[in-house]
Amino acid sequence: MAADTQTVIVAGGTYGIGRGIVLDLARRGWRVVAFGLSDRQPGSAAEDGVEGTRAALAEAGLAGQVLDGDISDEADIARAVDAALSEGGRIDALVNNAAIRPTGSILDTAPAEFERVLMVNLKGPYLTARAVVPHMVTAGGGAIVNIGSGSGWGKANSAAYCASKGGVFALSAAMAYDHLADGIRVNTVVPGPQTQSGIVEEMAAKGPMPKVMTASGRQTQPDDIANAVAFLLSDDAQQISGTVIDVGAFAHQGGVGQPRG
Repeated sequence: MAADTQTVIVAGGTYGIGRGIVLDLARRGWRVVAFGLSDRQPGSAAEDGVEGTRAALAEAGLAGQVLDGDISDEADIARAVDAALSEGGRIDALVNNAAIRPTGSILDTAPAEFERVLMVNLKGPYLTARAVVPHMVTAGGGAIVNIGSGSGWGKANSAAYCASKGGVFALSAAMAYDHLADGIRVNTVVPGPQTQSGIVEEMAAKGPMPKVMTASGRQTQPDDIANAVAFLLSDDAQQISGTVIDVGAFAHQGGVGQPRG
């Protein structure tokens, strides 16, 4: 199936990595329906995201719908699903990128804050997939990419975020098993730790970021993540499901040796 006949929903498509994914998929001919929040969220410097992504699409001469919506709100997800079905009559792909990242140990994290992180970062992908998978089954298949994090293997001072992203790994693998027979592929992409995402900018504002090693010797860019996502959504990846692609070249563990360059 050619990309110009395919429709994709991008949750959290309103800043940084998400915006990069939206622009890249639109450039490749996908019908894109993105949604996210414009207001600044805990642990993120991202704001004005909806209008920013609309402007970026217009500046690039690309088409795409960008809606204001919360991934933890079933009504907002339903609006995105309806928009996607109106665009192409089917939903071929889903990308879950929305996330928040307040810092703190379990002692620093109030129960309500912990629950909010899990609602957005983990329950959100569950809700979007639950809304989209039946349409994919009816259409004969599809592809889902969840954006994970090296924090899913555990890092200091990010207890709630780590718990949520560890859950994304497990949820993605479970979905890959459950829906293999439906022709639905589910994979996870791990960005490098210093990719522009709103979260990283907020962290940098609090002090110098540690240098990390990547295969290229440069900082990971949103386009690097977008390229991996586009591959996993494409027919070139039709034999791939249940895997994790680390675009940070093991930078999630801090790298090894001295950074290049």
